[in-house]
Amino acid sequence: MNLDRLIDALPKAELHLHIEGTLEPAMMLELAKRNNVDLPYASVAEVQAAYEFNNLQDFLDIYYQGMSVLIEVRDFYDLTCAYLAKVHGDGVRHVEIFFDPQAHMERGISFETALEGITTALQAAHKEMNISSKLIMCFLRHLPEEAAFEALECACKHKEHIFGVGLDSSEAGRPPELFSRVFAEARAQGFVPVAHAGEEGPAAYVETALDDLQVQRVDHGNRAFEDPALIARMVRDQTPLTMCPLSNLRLRGIERLDQHPVKKALKVGLLATVNSDDPSYFGGYVNDNYKQVAKAVGLDAGEVVQLAKNSFAASFISNADKQKGVDAIDECVNRLQN
Repeated sequence: MNLDRLIDALPKAELHLHIEGTLEPAMMLELAKRNNVDLPYASVAEVQAAYEFNNLQDFLDIYYQGMSVLIEVRDFYDLTCAYLAKVHGDGVRHVEIFFDPQAHMERGISFETALEGITTALQAAHKEMNISSKLIMCFLRHLPEEAAFEALECACKHKEHIFGVGLDSSEAGRPPELFSRVFAEARAQGFVPVAHAGEEGPAAYVETALDDLQVQRVDHGNRAFEDPALIARMVRDQTPLTMCPLSNLRLRGIERLDQHPVKKALKVGLLATVNSDDPSYFGGYVNDNYKQVAKAVGLDAGEVVQLAKNSFAASFISNADKQKGVDAIDECVNRLQN
């Protein structure tokens, strides 16, 4: 079976996606013009030329600069709609989207402005494209925990729209336990916790995210493989991993894509998934990640299908909807084989 054709056809969910990271260069320039924002780029080519990163912080510097063009509700709406239209063509049936309200609030954009634009687009996608969604608000780990509490206070006013809380931004030297109190309060308020861990930070950060923050899913988690006992625990508990191959490559977490641990994760029985993270910046949406990592590490058709099934199993939708996703995958595979 042709793997690229299979990947294009498979129904799937995307569980690790920063909506601000879907800002394509053309839209960045368009919104800068619309909102009278000065950028140090005059063309799409100049923007793309800036996308050379040596580490996570290099990326974040440009990432935060790019989001400066997001000012009005319609900017967040247009951004989210563009992403959803793209992944609808990739067979995505369900998305769990991160957004970074603190990055907007710091520059004078209200929590509600970002939220309204994003949620209105998600509602439209559900109605028009049958894409379901859950929204996860991330705390920025380079800011103090007190700032996270401010964002949580805003989120508590909009529980009908925000499903969970996450933890992102620069990981090095910022262990999960720095955010123990705000995660405890978020859990008490009914938000489901997840966290980036083991992207730059060591395996111990993954363990702390599980034990201290009590996360229900680990975002990235690559460096968990440094601790066999931790991997055994995650296999036993079927802790979901949202892996992002092209992101890891572009941010130099791995030197070559054939070093990515996704095949190893499947082999040992981890609930691993493939996602795009910040696709505009890292050179590929979810199907691009599937295709390129499959080729690089030698995934077979069965492993690709398993990753798609894992994407529903690792999601926060109901068990009945998870089963619908798996059934749709089986129907797709049977159709392609006949």
